[in-house]
Amino acid sequence: MKANIGVFFGGRSVEHEISIITAVQAIASFDKEKYNITPVYVTKKGKWYTGEALLELNNYKNIDSLLSKCTEVYMVPEYGNYGVYKTSAGIFDKKLITNLDVVFPAFHGTNGEDGVFQGVVESIGIPFVGCNTLASSNGMDKIFMKMILKDCEVPVIDCFWCTDFDLKNDLDNVIAKIEAKIPYPIIVKPANLGSSIGISKAADRDALIEALDLAAQFSSRIIAEKMVTNLKEINCSVLGDCDECEPSVCEEPVKTEDILSYKDKYLGGSKTSKGMQSTQRRLPADLPDDVTAEIRSLAVKTFKSLSCNGVSRIDFIIDTDTNEIFVNEINTIPGSLSFYLWEATGVSFKDLIDRLINLAYKRKRKTDNKVASYDQNIFNFQKDFSGGKLGVK
Repeated sequence: MKANIGVFFGGRSVEHEISIITAVQAIASFDKEKYNITPVYVTKKGKWYTGEALLELNNYKNIDSLLSKCTEVYMVPEYGNYGVYKTSAGIFDKKLITNLDVVFPAFHGTNGEDGVFQGVVESIGIPFVGCNTLASSNGMDKIFMKMILKDCEVPVIDCFWCTDFDLKNDLDNVIAKIEAKIPYPIIVKPANLGSSIGISKAADRDALIEALDLAAQFSSRIIAEKMVTNLKEINCSVLGDCDECEPSVCEEPVKTEDILSYKDKYLGGSKTSKGMQSTQRRLPADLPDDVTAEIRSLAVKTFKSLSCNGVSRIDFIIDTDTNEIFVNEINTIPGSLSFYLWEATGVSFKDLIDRLINLAYKRKRKTDNKVASYDQNIFNFQKDFSGGKLGVK
């Protein structure tokens, strides 16, 4: 019997379009002999739709026309209810479209990759691909990520962080603290975005103020860190879970500016984006064997330190002046699911998807074996809880 897989994508995120590309690429690579696919597109307004028209990228040029060919749907936040239902149905129509076996998130950025969506499906109890709520949240937030990795002795670049409230109410103090800790040039980023969105460099105070203002347009938490002037960027993917995982080959994305830009990542000299597949890259990266080995080892250590699951991509910076290696960030749902890195490692896109789904089932089995609640009901013990003391943990 075929498994019913719901692929969820789009979402309320500035990385909305890249998510669509990742989802359509993945759906095309599913083994149709094993799986029935239900695409679920989440619009920029947060509404859910399904339909065959979602499988053609050209249809997204006119969203209104696309949605007119689709059915608006929802899921019930009820544990054990894996159904996908029509939002509106006639008197004689069935509201249930399908019961899913596995949810396959293909979101990027906020409200999908950051733990928000994972929390929804965890509350339903359905098996799902990728990191859980906590790992997704920690992986997306660069501040928490750095704190965890630093504690686990994974090398990261020191940083200063603040909030948009700090910038609005105490800008001079924020600037003074950044300049006291970090020499120019400085990189400023939103704390919880990917795809190089909202990132800029600052060579002086005026540019720093502009960079902080830009980042604050995308996130309430902002991070500033020393810019490595002479650098080499290297990416490595990891597949598995905390019990057992493996690294891919390494790649070196080719950038046209000081910072690997959105255009570098998703257009790569082409007018038509194919997601991260479009990036110009050296694959495998031209590195000494010992450096490659160290990066792959650090990728696995990063993946495990953050309790990841599924497939992630860890992005590294090599300071070519000192040969130091730093973890820059982790992408817990990488663009194009990093399938190109796994194909270069000897794992086809179809096999990658199979392994991701098997990992979802494995985690569900482990979760179901843990104690989630007690059968005993404390209200049956004839105690008076009205005084308050007995209710204290």
